[in-house]
Amino acid sequence: MAAEEDIIFSAAINLMSAFAFLLAFAVLRIQPVNDRVYFPKWYLKGTRASPRKCGPVVRNFVNLDIRTYIRFLNWMPAALHMPQPELIDHAGLDSAVYIRIYLLGLKIFVPIALLAFAVLVPINWTGGSLQHIEGITFNDIDKMSISNIPSGSPKLWAHIAMTYLASFWTLYALYTEYGIVSRLRLEFLATEKRRPDQFTVLVRNVPPDNDETVSEHVEHFFCVNHPDNYLLHQVVYNANMLASLVEEKKSLQNWLTYYQTVFERKPSQRPKTKTGFWGLWGETVDAIDYYTSEIKNLSEREAEEREKVLSDPNAIIPAAFVSFKTRWGAAVCAQTQQSNNPTIWLTEWAPEPRDVFWNSLAIPYVELNIRKLLMAAAFFFLTFFFMIPIAFVQSLASIEGIEKVFPFLTPVIEKDAVKAFIQGFLPGMVLKLFLANVPKILMAMSKAEGVTSLSSLERSSAAKYHLFLLVNVFLGSIIAGAAFQQLDKFLNQAPAEIPKTIGVAIPIKATFFISFIMVDGWAAIAAEILRLSPLIMFHIKDAFLVKTDKDRQEAMDPGSITFSIAEPRIQLYFLLGLVYAVITPIILPFIIVFFALAYLVFRHQIINVYDQKYESGAGFWPDVHRRIIIGLVISQVQLMGLMSTKNVAKSGPVILVLPVLTIWFHKFCTGRFESAFVKFPLQEAKIKDTLEKATEPNLNLRIYLGDAYVHPVFKGRGQFEAPVSVDEEENDPLVATRRIPRREIAAQTPNPNLL
Repeated sequence: MAAEEDIIFSAAINLMSAFAFLLAFAVLRIQPVNDRVYFPKWYLKGTRASPRKCGPVVRNFVNLDIRTYIRFLNWMPAALHMPQPELIDHAGLDSAVYIRIYLLGLKIFVPIALLAFAVLVPINWTGGSLQHIEGITFNDIDKMSISNIPSGSPKLWAHIAMTYLASFWTLYALYTEYGIVSRLRLEFLATEKRRPDQFTVLVRNVPPDNDETVSEHVEHFFCVNHPDNYLLHQVVYNANMLASLVEEKKSLQNWLTYYQTVFERKPSQRPKTKTGFWGLWGETVDAIDYYTSEIKNLSEREAEEREKVLSDPNAIIPAAFVSFKTRWGAAVCAQTQQSNNPTIWLTEWAPEPRDVFWNSLAIPYVELNIRKLLMAAAFFFLTFFFMIPIAFVQSLASIEGIEKVFPFLTPVIEKDAVKAFIQGFLPGMVLKLFLANVPKILMAMSKAEGVTSLSSLERSSAAKYHLFLLVNVFLGSIIAGAAFQQLDKFLNQAPAEIPKTIGVAIPIKATFFISFIMVDGWAAIAAEILRLSPLIMFHIKDAFLVKTDKDRQEAMDPGSITFSIAEPRIQLYFLLGLVYAVITPIILPFIIVFFALAYLVFRHQIINVYDQKYESGAGFWPDVHRRIIIGLVISQVQLMGLMSTKNVAKSGPVILVLPVLTIWFHKFCTGRFESAFVKFPLQEAKIKDTLEKATEPNLNLRIYLGDAYVHPVFKGRGQFEAPVSVDEEENDPLVATRRIPRREIAAQTPNPNLL
């Protein structure tokens, strides 16, 4: 267990690391050679020019203006200067609302911290319980926690009162923020520029028809059932193999460009490569000739695959993007049941074109449920078995654990500096490293489930990661012992005893979580702004792959908010803050520093760097709200367990009121606000249609929507005409309820051989 000296040592390391990252960023960002790395968003918008100028060569690489070094911290106020409406217009609503999550953390925890330090910390400090327990080791941090209050003391009612105040304040902040975000979303949708997804729905599980192709069947169905609003449709092709060939060809072209650049710089020697993986083994060949030949062969395979996709009826899957003449018509179709059989003709709002996850569209609908079941089982086993290595690593990340496994290291470990490093810094760092690849595994699981959009993919992965952190990092860390000991405790005690077990263990782990917060929430957030990996990759590409300004722009990697990783990580801090606010308030300043630093860093990144892949209109906010509610309920339940060990009479029923009220509050907010995030009001759709018709009476939606949902591998190619089907009967007021089957047409057509 880390003492206050260990925490101070860890704080010093992480603060110095964070300061070093911020200082390096402040210097690197003003160098002309790095301008595209730290301001790519403005280049993509076309409002920023390269600072490289004619003159001494050194000026193209190094900033020689000493005045800019004096003002090297001016990025901080600049990051806070842009008002919210301008930020939404500049970066989108998703980015602006994501920033508000950090702001919400500050709104919740700053008042709670002030009240806790004014009331609870003095009460805990004067409790005196730890001093009268023989054989126990404690420190000043423990004296500021609820552990220092003797059992049955009336002072414990102050903690219960504080729980009520913290809960009500959190609920008030959540309600206010939910209202603000829902209003922002509705305003954003009402004022948003025209986009293809406003007129389009995704139709899945189109039933088979022996007499019609998928395209004909879709067209006929919507001509009959939406005769006044149907405009056109785009059937979905299984072009996954073609897409992989296109990506492989792009990679080969990059290698060819690289070797051509090397040859241009040294014409006396032709570059060589090996034919094996990444050129590491195999036959040695001429690199330029090899990649030229590989690209030629791949181009032939690509052309064959393209022709196969366009000509093979089996390449068309039973799904389509159906576009309507009005937003109102699309809203009606997306939000209603199309058939008396609820398993066919399934409609939902189409993602915006850049948000479509094309790989999943080729998965048959029946297979989706099987995939979800398999991934749920895989996630359960991943979460369960991950407790074993986490418990093992945490046992090693302590003085006793290391001395037990490696007794010969005892003389070194017992030194004060080494001990402080191990207990104050190592546990948080080990856990951070151990979790590094978990999001990638969970993202792969979400892809296998078959979600249809990148936004849904990230939200699905975020849900898994949140549950993983809750079970493994929170519960797995606060329960003592190895994973099987934890399992044994839960299996061999009554369910009512579980909150009691957790409640006793939580105060002990406060110092571990403080260490983790400083590593993950201070140093790691400061490292985010440095963008070391994109910086290195840009200069490598600039040196070997860039020949034109277009190449240089493609070499930029602005990145985007990794919602599937960042949002669950934020939720862990909400959970820790809510749980420890009453038990060990000393953790709150560390959490507040995280929210403040992250708010500053990500605001800067959103303004100057990130280029979001999609825009969902803050559709993720109900998930944010629900997970904070989960954290609040957990904090209340664990306090009940802790108070039961403190022998506080009648505290259980008093605290039980809080989770009941919190769950009721969540249901109230769901009914009050959530519909704004899952449905589009018909009234708003009609208003936008009316305004657009008045301001743009000559708008040709058919041209605008014609290729909006064509697979990216087909875009820009004139030969791709077949997939787009247009309502040929729009001028015909009468549409047959069913097309005449082909066999009947054949039977009615005279045989020319008999004439």
